[in-house]
Parts: sequence; C-alpha cells; structure tokens
Amino acid sequence: MGRRVTIDNLAEEVSKILDEYVDEIADGVDVATKKTAQLGARALNATSGKTFKGKKYRKSWTSKTTKTRLSSTGVIYSKMPGLPHLLEYGHANRDGGRTPGRAHISPVEQELISAFESEVRLTIDKA
Repeated sequence: MGRRVTIDNLAEEVSKILDEYVDEIADGVDVATKKTAQLGARALNATSGKTFKGKKYRKSWTSKTTKTRLSSTGVIYSKMPGLPHLLEYGHANRDGGRTPGRAHISPVEQELISAFESEVRLTIDKA
C-alpha cells in the first residue's frame, strides 16, 4: 500500500523518493562501469595477443573501479607503464628511425564507449 502523505510532509516524501531513484541509478551505473571495465581489459588482452608477440604485455591489462555515492569510475590499465603508449602511437629508434604505431587500444575504446552507453540507458529505462 502507498504512503500516506500530507501537505506538511510532501517535500520530505518527494525528497525520499528522489533519493531512492538516485541510489538505484547510481547502483546501476556502478554495475555498468565494472562490467565495461572488465570487458575492456579482456578485449585488450585479446587484441594485444593478436597484435604483439609476448605474453607479458598481453597479460598486463587489468581494470579497477571506484565508487562514491553519486559516481563510479572505471580505469583500464596496463601493468607495464608507458609501453601501451609507445606501441599505440609509435616511437623513435636509436638509429634515428621511427617505429610506426599499431592501433590496438583505440578500437577497443570506441566499442567500450558504445557498450557503456547502452548499459546506462538500460539502467535508466529499468528505473
């Protein structure tokens, strides 16, 4: 049965309902963030294995998420700092030449943006 609301406590009841809605959406976004970050780490693991030799670089991809009441942040990173940038964009060689970059992060990033947007939209539609 519904809540009994009087004019005296209307503002308080509306505030409670909005707080519940915000918490529900924040929880859904947190789940979407974790899911997308893990998906991204697995996808980079797969694309790095096809593009570059060596298991160390491929296995270096991982993700981490942090949550506050109103926000959730996901980070996908390599445990080999600096190397992804050099491989993605290329680098100078000792002999003065240049090694071209091989885009393996950018395509995954675009897929993850789309996947995250879809997950958040589903969360909002459910709420």
